[in-house]
Amino acid sequence: MLVVTTEGIAGYRIEKVLGHTFGVVVRSRGLGGNITASFRSLFGGEIKEYTEMIEDARKAAIDRMIQNAHAMGANAIIMMRFDSGEIGQTMSEIVAYGTAVIAEKE
Repeated sequence: MLVVTTEGIAGYRIEKVLGHTFGVVVRSRGLGGNITASFRSLFGGEIKEYTEMIEDARKAAIDRMIQNAHAMGANAIIMMRFDSGEIGQTMSEIVAYGTAVIAEKE
């Protein structure tokens, strides 16, 4: 599956637009991760526990978006974007979204 952040794909033409596609993930660090991250935040710098959590969540959101597009019959996703937010103080929501299309080589 081709996934791009642009409106088109170089060397391809969009044959059909199938609609929006998305993948959503909500993640929370465990108690141990939150405690470790709290201590790290006292000294500044990167909080690796949260960086890893968000990176994994983004990958999972992309995978779910691709599964959704595949189920629609798409072979590509254009205009892919991420959105994120917090739910409460300990959970993060990550959404990957784009437009599912059928793209053919020119």
